[in-house]
Amino acid sequence: MAKSKLVKANEKIADTVVGGYKKIEEGVVGAYKKIEDGFVDKFLTHEGESVEDAKKRLAEEQAQRETTAKH
Repeated sequence: MAKSKLVKANEKIADTVVGGYKKIEEGVVGAYKKIEDGFVDKFLTHEGESVEDAKKRLAEEQAQRETTAKH
């Protein structure tokens, strides 16, 4: 009986810790994405280009550079 109480308490603590970690992780990742989008919008977009389009274009350019460097 005592072991099952300890197991339940341990599971409750683990759920609380994991839930707290996930909230912090989501907050940090969300803040990073806002900063990244702001940087791309301000410095890397071409005239009339959206942030998402600029990210796709930059990814394609990087892929091309990587394939060119391998050869």
